Amino acid sequence: MDILLIVKALILGVVEGLTEFLPVSSTGHLILAGDLLDFNDDKGKVFEIVIQTGAMLAIVWEYRLRFWSVLTGIGSQREARRFVTNLLVAFMPAAVLGLAFSKLIKSVLFKPVPVALAFIIGGVIILWVERRERTPRIESVDAMDWRDALKVGFAQAFALIPGTSRSGATIIGGMLFGLSRRAATEFSFFLAVPTLVAAGLYDLYKNRALLSADDVAMFGVGSIAAFLSAFLCVRWLLRYIASHDFRVFAWYRIIFGLVVLLTAWTGMVSWTAG
Repeated sequence: MDILLIVKALILGVVEGLTEFLPVSSTGHLILAGDLLDFNDDKGKVFEIVIQTGAMLAIVWEYRLRFWSVLTGIGSQREARRFVTNLLVAFMPAAVLGLAFSKLIKSVLFKPVPVALAFIIGGVIILWVERRERTPRIESVDAMDWRDALKVGFAQAFALIPGTSRSGATIIGGMLFGLSRRAATEFSFFLAVPTLVAAGLYDLYKNRALLSADDVAMFGVGSIAAFLSAFLCVRWLLRYIASHDFRVFAWYRIIFGLVVLLTAWTGMVSWTAG
């Protein structure tokens, strides 16, 4: 067992868990961290996507009673069927576009400088949305219909650009489309389940030739670290949004993106070409 590789997996797992459900882009952070840790080859890119499933399991555990209620009631409860329909509808835009353009996106945009630019642009958008006056028309995920879900799904598709943030796109998009802050945040959580599972399984299958039995420990450590840190982060975020907006994350994105660009321009950090 390569101890250094396990340590890198642990660090990246924690990074994934702490950033997956915040509007700061887990993929962007993983690309940058992987670059610093010299873990940015093809196997590293697969690892970054697969361990998102570990973070997703934190949502399943946190909302286990809700998911169990949906599973047991899907045959008899209209609310359960609508919940599943909304998730499937919201999942489709990113799934279709991801299948069509994933190879191009990975080859062109999975690099530090494009990620930094996406960080900054996303931060500016969050500030703009937070400064707009709005009255939510949907206070609960249960009040959404398929049209609301489809709008959030198209917003999620922007997160195919690394550095944009899947959570940021769905939460801020949901708020723009009339969802309350809590409804947008919770729907973003729920939508993570089919999205991250599909992305992880697809990437594993597509890149199975790169992997071997020796990688099990690395993926296991990364996924467990992602689960534990994501669980703590989700609990914290639900408390945070009760009395705060997302502007602090916007400023974090802008400052962090500027730091990456500055270090790339001055040569302080030897980022990969991007």
